[in-house]
Amino acid sequence: MKWALVFSLLFVALAFADEDCEDCLPLAETCDVEVCKLPDCRCSITDIPGGLLPRNTPQFVTVTFDDGVNTRNIITYRASLYNRKNQNGCPAGATFFVNHEYTDYTVINELYNRGFEIALHSISHQTPQSYWAEASYEDMVKEFADQKRQMAHFGNIHVDTIKGIRIPFLQMTGNASFQMMANHGFTYDCSWPTVSFTDPALWPYTLDYASEQDCIVPPCPTASIPGTWVMPMVTWTDLAGFPCSMVDACFSPPSLTDENAWYNFILTNFERHYKGNRAPFPFFIHEAFFDANPAVLRAFIRFLNLINSLPDVFMVNAQEVLDWVKNPVPISEYRQQPCRRLVPTSCRARSCGPYTAAHNNLAYWMQVCSVCPRVYPWLGNPLGQ
Repeated sequence: MKWALVFSLLFVALAFADEDCEDCLPLAETCDVEVCKLPDCRCSITDIPGGLLPRNTPQFVTVTFDDGVNTRNIITYRASLYNRKNQNGCPAGATFFVNHEYTDYTVINELYNRGFEIALHSISHQTPQSYWAEASYEDMVKEFADQKRQMAHFGNIHVDTIKGIRIPFLQMTGNASFQMMANHGFTYDCSWPTVSFTDPALWPYTLDYASEQDCIVPPCPTASIPGTWVMPMVTWTDLAGFPCSMVDACFSPPSLTDENAWYNFILTNFERHYKGNRAPFPFFIHEAFFDANPAVLRAFIRFLNLINSLPDVFMVNAQEVLDWVKNPVPISEYRQQPCRRLVPTSCRARSCGPYTAAHNNLAYWMQVCSVCPRVYPWLGNPLGQ
């Protein structure tokens, strides 16, 4: 009886150890499209989900913004994104990958109640970049799993709607971030650029099997981690033919004061998807670029006006793309589907602080939709208790 108890306890301990053991994960095998089937599995291929023809495939546009949200950049978001609708009558979407520092959580609540997707960009967004390249499973839990609770708590939004992550500097962490995602209720990562799969472009896929995607910022995942999705960051091509994963990171863009040139630049990259295999067209950017370059913002708004007028193009939240990929239907059927439903939340706004942060001794104020924290929230103490 004594030995039975010892072995039982040892089995439990090993089970918990394996949960965060990166070296214990099985190496991913080559994907077989006959075995890996939707809705739960998809190989890293450029084929349109469901075997649809391009002309029958909805062209999704995924607009995303990185970093903190606050009373300054919400002005741009209100002016460019609010009250837009696709031609199926559903609200246009966008996704915000938000980090904790300098985020106004009352603005998070506003964006959420407008139907936009709130995703995560880490608590610390710290430098150097090598911190992320060398990050462990435990580091990823502190940066993202804890941020999930933090975002839901201070923004008063539903925790189960937070599904996506983007790692700072697009620095992959090998298997660690995907293992964290699998264990903590995340659905997708959108941190992994591709320059080899742009025409035709790579569609979202799962990590049940080995990825064929090029590894631009190693280390990239090598393990089989079922249930986790990759939203590939399909790069644009700038005027000199160089790839850029973020719109504001192109080496050779048009003149920053030339609205028409920027509008045509956006259209050129869009048409590669629209006239190709209709993989989701990415518009990944930081709002500060728009703030510094009003002509680019005007070109962006013109582009949104165009796509919102097209019957086969849909500006959606990133999670909505995955919902379609899991259950692909032709445009005619997609247009008849009900719009996404939102359960709104309230915000009893409070201004908290100043707090002297333990990690850098700087003073911070916080705007929250909950009770004020006792100390400034940070890694290891995401709620500031």
